[in-house]
Amino acid sequence: MRRIISFIKSTILFFAAMFAVLFIYDSLFPPISTLMMARTLTVRHVWRDYVPMRRISPHLVAAAIAAEDGKFCTHHGIDWESLQDVVKDKLEDGDDSHGASTITMQTVKNLFLWNSRSVVRKAVEIPLAMALDLVWSKRHVMQTYLNVAEFGRGLFGAEAASQRYFGKHASALSPREAALLAATLPNPKKRNPARPSGYMLGYAGIIQGRMSQVETRCTR
Repeated sequence: MRRIISFIKSTILFFAAMFAVLFIYDSLFPPISTLMMARTLTVRHVWRDYVPMRRISPHLVAAAIAAEDGKFCTHHGIDWESLQDVVKDKLEDGDDSHGASTITMQTVKNLFLWNSRSVVRKAVEIPLAMALDLVWSKRHVMQTYLNVAEFGRGLFGAEAASQRYFGKHASALSPREAALLAATLPNPKKRNPARPSGYMLGYAGIIQGRMSQVETRCTR
């Protein structure tokens, strides 16, 4: 009984702390990622211009969902089916080349955790993503994700990336430009949407083909 009471108290404290942190993020200043903070503390350049969702092209929202998290509007922070498939592949074949991180999980990782893959990080990431989905709307999760995601070395967020690569605001991105930016996300230090490789063009084409089919109403 003592262990149960202790667990309940710990759970309540955890969620209370999460609510407090997320309230501060929501109310006092634009969220920043741990990577942005690390670069700032080590006196390395950070380029980011935080913008609200109304100043981000719907094409980029659709591209991000198509590329990173097709069930974004329907899950509660975790895509359990994809996560089970990844665990099964790892146990059966030792294949850990495929991830199951939702946009919510990636947002949590960017805001609070570290980048290297590990079981420990994933174990922390899952309950945090569920808490984030409980506290923030899908629109706010997507807004934060598109403002803290890394699009190049020292380059963070949709607005800075749009200005750097295409010389325009994020609100003016075309479907092709949005797909190219989404294709950058898995490897932003090696991919350049302004000078895409053949592989990147093909991947962006796949993303663009999916964009009209994904659900985006939850972000409006």
